[in-house]
Amino acid sequence: MMAKVALITGAARRVGRATALALANAGMDIAFTWNRSATEADALKQLIESAGRNALAIKVDFRQADAVETIVARVRSRFDRLDALINNASVFSPSPLHELDHQRFVSDMRVNAEAPLLLIQAFAPDLAAHYSADDPASSGRVVNFIDIHVLSEPMPGYVSYNASKAALLEITKTCALELAPEITVNAIAPGVVAWAPFYTEEQKAEYLQRVPLARPGVPEDAATAVRFLVMDAHYCTGEVIQIDGGRHLT
Repeated sequence: MMAKVALITGAARRVGRATALALANAGMDIAFTWNRSATEADALKQLIESAGRNALAIKVDFRQADAVETIVARVRSRFDRLDALINNASVFSPSPLHELDHQRFVSDMRVNAEAPLLLIQAFAPDLAAHYSADDPASSGRVVNFIDIHVLSEPMPGYVSYNASKAALLEITKTCALELAPEITVNAIAPGVVAWAPFYTEEQKAEYLQRVPLARPGVPEDAATAVRFLVMDAHYCTGEVIQIDGGRHLT
């Protein structure tokens, strides 16, 4: 039986890397994108291949107009199918309202919202191709990474990022309706599953005071949730799984 194939964007490091390895270890062949982390991308490719799976690494910059077209061409030239699309690639940097300009807003929206939407649109025929009403496991899978802050407490100073992730949440819900039953579309909303490099020890301690599980997450926590949505969640679409140690409760 031909192995299923997953495409993960932004997978050279952190959560994307953990997700690629989790799905490879579950028996899937992996295509993944990267932008600046060449060494890490090469190492990930070797790890996937050493696990006995096929791997395709695609260098793209989602700020460029031809990024989605490049990915579609590369994936289809290498693989005869696509079963799961995980939109993980993201830009995350401050955008205080008084400093926000057109270029920053367009860049955040293009990477965090437009690119995932265009990838879903382009790959919808591939993701739906093996669907059978008699086999719930046969539906294609889309998993989008949003953020817990767009569900309840938007982060001050990140208006552009917040807007782009909120847009991706609505894309998730709308595509879940339009692509059912052939494709399920769900989202992961992480809290801290990998500290951003600018967090100070004081900021980390302050954050953890609001986390009932009293620890930060790790990339594998998010990857496990993605694996569930891809491999096991046959009767789940339009859903958002919060991976935040319970922070949304406080």
